[in-house]
Amino acid sequence: MKRVGILGGTFDPPHLGHLLIAEEVKNQLGLTEIWFIPSYEPPHKQKARSSAKDRMQMLKRAIASNHQFKLNTVEIDRLGKSYTFDTMKMLHDTYPDIEFYFIIGADMVEYLPKWHRIDELLNIMKFVGVKRSGYKLDTEYPVLIVDIPMIDVSSTLIRERIKANQSIKYLLPEVVESYIKGKRLYGQE
Repeated sequence: MKRVGILGGTFDPPHLGHLLIAEEVKNQLGLTEIWFIPSYEPPHKQKARSSAKDRMQMLKRAIASNHQFKLNTVEIDRLGKSYTFDTMKMLHDTYPDIEFYFIIGADMVEYLPKWHRIDELLNIMKFVGVKRSGYKLDTEYPVLIVDIPMIDVSSTLIRERIKANQSIKYLLPEVVESYIKGKRLYGQE
């Protein structure tokens, strides 16, 4: 059975932290691929700062150099708010020969009791929790823990640096930085 990791998020913009998490989880759990699923509108966060089209383009560029990383646009195509349950149920039904591993940060592990239809989710996929600064990985739910090198970079940090006209070099792939500059995203002057 094929084993695929799922990394969802707004990817606004995608950065090296996303890529590091995906690579480490893939290697440590022996997964075949990692599917990046950008959300159109996440249920638990504010709207993305850049358009879905721009976020997809940035993500395509960010993962282009790794043939085991794939872009899946199911949530963008569906529009509106997407619950993980709806997405994973659809993937589970569409790909019955794939075992899915849903990757979440430690902040989301603490939030698991509040997830929409969490008990049903646990029947169709496995959760993988990765470390995040300032959060514990204590939970009553079955979560595979993957220890990854800590890299304290976030999309928020990158957007703030761009707005303040500060360098974002080495925080995200150069191809993504070039796209941001070319499109003048996030208040780029």
